[in-house]
Amino acid sequence: MPYVAPAKDMLFVMNELAGLSEVVSYPAYAEAGADVDLAPAILEESAKFNQDVVASLNWPGDQNPNSLKDGVVTTAPGFKEAFEQFAAAG
Repeated sequence: MPYVAPAKDMLFVMNELAGLSEVVSYPAYAEAGADVDLAPAILEESAKFNQDVVASLNWPGDQNPNSLKDGVVTTAPGFKEAFEQFAAAG
């Protein structure tokens, strides 16, 4: 069964329980251009990335976990590429 991010539930929690409209009015967020109307788009893109890219790394990551040996970190197969994809998306 593929992972499906509960984006609608997350948005409900952000708006109704966490008070997103109040949070984005704080000076630091206001200066950064944070906006309640932008949250659904960000959440949907994040959900899509996690569903399509990150979720598929669970099994390979369990089979070949990250390691630290002699000061060198080795990541599980696919994790470096997934992070590069995440970084490239901004």
